[in-house]
Amino acid sequence: MLLARRIWNWCRRFRYRCGYGVHSPSDFFLITSVMYEGLPYYAYDRLKASSGLKSLPHYREKVNKLLFRLVNYFRPASLIEVGEGNGDSIRYMREARTSMKSVCLKGEDKEETLRRLKIELEKAKKLDFLHIGHTYYYKEVFEMAFPYLHAQSCVVVGNIYASKEQKAWWNQLLTDERVRISFDLYDIGLLLFEEKRFKQNYKVNFF
Repeated sequence: MLLARRIWNWCRRFRYRCGYGVHSPSDFFLITSVMYEGLPYYAYDRLKASSGLKSLPHYREKVNKLLFRLVNYFRPASLIEVGEGNGDSIRYMREARTSMKSVCLKGEDKEETLRRLKIELEKAKKLDFLHIGHTYYYKEVFEMAFPYLHAQSCVVVGNIYASKEQKAWWNQLLTDERVRISFDLYDIGLLLFEEKRFKQNYKVNFF
């Protein structure tokens, strides 16, 4: 069923491949040279060999590699990940920029995790990169973190089609004036906030 769904979605998004129809040079570069980058990076084999338990929530290896490339491209000084998982996503991102300050907040206890998130945000003062991973309180995480984001920040939202509620929330973000540029890659969504940019929402065939 999962394979059939991916094939179906790949066909539906066929016209969104390879940056087709994207006129912004920076957005075109991000799609074609970062999202679609196929060359092997130095750390891929090592990261794959130490992959966590597949019984825990996790992304496909292809998505973890994309997270690596996104961090490598945006070069954040600070990163926070919120969500349960097998640890692969944060390891890939940390490996891409070992000098950044990164925090991974795991925990099914919503109030405790949000409390810890607030502490980390106040310590950081501003946040360059936020990854909202496998968590059911994704809305609360985004709203709590938003005041600490800035024009060059980026937010990765995982599993944007995991449920009707999460898909509806993602669609709300696409109309939110605080979000200037969005990329829908099905497994994850990427949000950018540079106020000077014209608002634009992209779909990317990333299967």
